[in-house]
Amino acid sequence: MTLELSDDERSIAAGSRGAGAAMALRIVADSARLLGAPRLIPIESAHIDGALYHGDSGTIFAERLVDGDATVSVRATLNVGALDLMGCSRVRLEEPARGMARRMMEAYRKLGCEQSWTCAPYQAGHRPERGSDVAWGESNAVVFCNSVLGARTNRYGDFLDIACAIAGKAPDYGLHRPENRRATIVFDVSALPASFLGSEIAWPVLGSLYGREIGNAVGVVTGVSADPGEDALKAFGAAAASSGAVGLFHIAGVTPEAQDVGTALGGVAPEATIHVTREMASDAQSRLSTAGKTETIDAVAIGSPHLSLAEFDMLENFIAGRRLRVPIHACTGRHVVSELDRAGRRKALEELGVVVVADTCVVVTPILSDNPGGVLMTNSGKFAHYAPGNTGYSVLYASLADCVESAVSGKPFLTELAR
Repeated sequence: MTLELSDDERSIAAGSRGAGAAMALRIVADSARLLGAPRLIPIESAHIDGALYHGDSGTIFAERLVDGDATVSVRATLNVGALDLMGCSRVRLEEPARGMARRMMEAYRKLGCEQSWTCAPYQAGHRPERGSDVAWGESNAVVFCNSVLGARTNRYGDFLDIACAIAGKAPDYGLHRPENRRATIVFDVSALPASFLGSEIAWPVLGSLYGREIGNAVGVVTGVSADPGEDALKAFGAAAASSGAVGLFHIAGVTPEAQDVGTALGGVAPEATIHVTREMASDAQSRLSTAGKTETIDAVAIGSPHLSLAEFDMLENFIAGRRLRVPIHACTGRHVVSELDRAGRRKALEELGVVVVADTCVVVTPILSDNPGGVLMTNSGKFAHYAPGNTGYSVLYASLADCVESAVSGKPFLTELAR
C-alpha cells in the first residue's frame, strides 16, 4: 500500500517548519510506509516515553530536534526520566551518564513537553476523549488510554513518540482503526471467588495471566460483576502489557467500548474462550514471585504504575504510624507529591521510613541499594516482571497490606490470600 502525504505534510518534510520538524515528519512518514499505513492522521495529544536515558544517542537525538527549532504541535506529557528532579530520593546514577540524562530531560522541556514525568499521565489530568486519536508511549499508559479512556493509540516507542508529537500526525494503522479494536478472545473469570476478584491482589495477577494468554490480541474479560475502579484497572493493564504485548483490553460492563460481551466482540463469535480456573490464577500468582524461601527481605517497592493519591491513603492506613524496619520505596508523580506536601503527609511518611520516589522509578534507574541477589517485595505485577532483570533483586509478590507488614517486621508476611 502506497502512503499518500498531503501537500502540507510534504511541505513540512521539505523544511517549511524548520529542520527539526522536517526530521520528525520524515520519521513518522517512513514508519507509516513500513507499517503499510495509507495515510497519516492528525492526533490530539502525545505521551512521550523517549525521554528516559538509555544511552547518549537518545540525548543527541533530542538535542538535534532542539537545534532544528522543533517544538511539539500537540499536548505532550512526559513519562519517567532517569533522575528525581524533585529531590525526593537519591539516584545513584554517576557521571557522565547523570549529566547526559539531565541534558536529555532538559531537551524535552525545550521541545515544549509538559514536565509531568509520570507513567500515569491519566492521573495527572491528561485524559483524551473517547474516540480521539493520540500517540502515546509507555506500555501501561497505552493500554489504559485505549481500554479505560477509550482513546485510540498504538504502542509508540522511542523515538517515534516525540516525532508524532512534533508532526502532530501518526500512521493510520492498528488500534487507530475501529475494526482492529474488536475483541476476538473471551477471558472468562466467572469461576473465580468474588472475594478474590474484590481484592487488591487479584488485578496484577489476572493481568499477568491475561497478557501471557492473550499476547497481542484484543480480548474481553467476562465474569466481573462490578467496576473494580481505576487503580485496579491500571494494575491489570500494566501487568498485561508487561507479560504480553497487550495494547487494548475490554471488560464487559466496565470499559467504555464493552457495554456487553456482544458489543466488545462486534457481534462476531469469539475465536477462543479462556475459562480461568482457581488453579490458573494461583499459578499466575506464584509466577510473579521469583524469590525462593526466605526469612528476610531487603527492600519493598510499590508504585508501578505510579501511585495515585488514593493508594497513598491506603499506604498510610496500613502503616498506621508504625516505623518501618525495611524502607518502602513509593514511586509516584510530582502531581501527587505536591498534594502530599500540601498536607504535610510526605514528611510524616518519610519519618516512618517511606522513601518517596518522584519523576522516575526504581526499576529504570539505580535507586535501590546495590545488592545482587537481594529480595524485593512488591504488590506491582509490572515491578515483579521487570525487577529481576533490571535491578538484580529477586521478587516476592504480595498485597499492599502484606508489603507493609513485612516492611514493619523486616520479615516476609504473607496472608492466606497472598499464597
